[in-house]
Amino acid sequence: MTKKTIILISFITLKFLLQYFLLSSEYDLQRDEYLHLDQANHLAWGYLSVPPFTSWNSYIIQLLGNSVFWIKFFPAVYGALTIYLVWKAIEELNGDLFALVSGATCVLLSVLLRLNTLYQPNSFDVLSWTALYFFLLKYSKTENSKWLFMGAVVFAIGFLNKYNIVFQLIGLIPALLLTTQRKIFANPRLYFAVLVGLLIVLPNLLWQYNNGFPVFHHLKELAETQLVNVNKMDFIRGQILFFIGSLLVLIASLYALLFYAPFRPYRFFFWTMVFTLAAFMYFKAKDYYAIGIYPIYIAFGSVYLEQILKNGWKKYLQPVFVAIPLLLFIPILNVAFPNKSPEYIIQHAGNYEKFGLLRWEDGKNHQIPQDFADMLGWKELAEKVDKAYAELPNNQNTLVLCDNYGQAGAINYYTKQKIRAVSFSADYINWFDLSKKYDNLIRVKNRGNANGELQETSPFFQNSTIADSITNGFAREFGTTIFSFSGAKIDIRGRIKSEIDKNKNYR
Repeated sequence: MTKKTIILISFITLKFLLQYFLLSSEYDLQRDEYLHLDQANHLAWGYLSVPPFTSWNSYIIQLLGNSVFWIKFFPAVYGALTIYLVWKAIEELNGDLFALVSGATCVLLSVLLRLNTLYQPNSFDVLSWTALYFFLLKYSKTENSKWLFMGAVVFAIGFLNKYNIVFQLIGLIPALLLTTQRKIFANPRLYFAVLVGLLIVLPNLLWQYNNGFPVFHHLKELAETQLVNVNKMDFIRGQILFFIGSLLVLIASLYALLFYAPFRPYRFFFWTMVFTLAAFMYFKAKDYYAIGIYPIYIAFGSVYLEQILKNGWKKYLQPVFVAIPLLLFIPILNVAFPNKSPEYIIQHAGNYEKFGLLRWEDGKNHQIPQDFADMLGWKELAEKVDKAYAELPNNQNTLVLCDNYGQAGAINYYTKQKIRAVSFSADYINWFDLSKKYDNLIRVKNRGNANGELQETSPFFQNSTIADSITNGFAREFGTTIFSFSGAKIDIRGRIKSEIDKNKNYR
């Protein structure tokens, strides 16, 4: 085993250790993770929230036992593979030990360390972007058409994971046309590769067509509720903070792509970054949508810096450049991960506020970061719903209806009972079981929607009560109330079906 291989294995090992040790056990999973895990119980070629790749991943996790270890394992694997691809890209660019260590350090100690703690499509999205860029680098170097086919396959799988990868094409196509690499469009095998990619994504496109293209409703809803609070300065600040320790390397990569002769075949990468970032800013995208752009540029920058620092006194600067990502990441290490208690965060709010971490999707500052607040109260909710369920007569005929997908997913993940909670939000609207008559109803209502629930629903049941509520004041679900109704006087399926149709028609 070579020295370089040992170092690479060390980086990957460290990556896995950090992904697990930077999480505090006092936090639950994050809201979105519960929805993604529940998709394993409803395998399909498409969903209202995400494409189908995540559901396949969730099904594997379910087969492995559905434990937190495996839930966190897969995003860590995707992060480790991203480091590996950057390492291989550096080797393709003839980088030596300094470039390899510098590149791996920059990728390891970046926003990816935070991103890879969450079981969401984002980790595989970044890996997909990096892999496609890597295959284009290989094609530019060798002009071997097999890399076009591999690029088409990885793009297709990335598309089945997260539609965000379309922005990569939006940036690539004009960049290729603008440079000498436009000759790629004269290669007939490119179009066979495109056809292969289309065949892979076709089932999902058909699902979208047959379901009225819910992706467009999702984008419209996202724009109206979240992207409206995004501004260009916040987006730019996010790009700087995500790879704060790698800024010099990234700047070096852009300079080298324009002026360093050995990188002339890859000049389209410079324009790719320009066009892709411009597209994200034009559409007012969230800052983290663009994270997949940067890992491959760390490879270019590391190799170029190695060349200008390899001779004379400059070689003594090499350890400095390796240390910079570590030194700049330490302050972020203390605030970007759910490894501090909510009480600690409130006491040190200034440290979090200066990085913009207290700002939520509503554009306002709150006590703790939104992601952290979305990791609290879920076990409490599931335990209290379980208790309410156990106290109901004939409880196997109970509908558990929630206000949002996080509530439904968390109940289904943690429940000790045979509960399959549903909601009118996200994919749960397609997962109602209306094949049987329900005698009881457990209604989980957001704090802002709880008033009037007893008055509105109790006339349809013999018994009605407020069973409990979420008491964790730091949780985003604080105040969520659990209502228990038993002895249905009517068949409530008609009202449920009407509400489902109303929500689907809105879409």
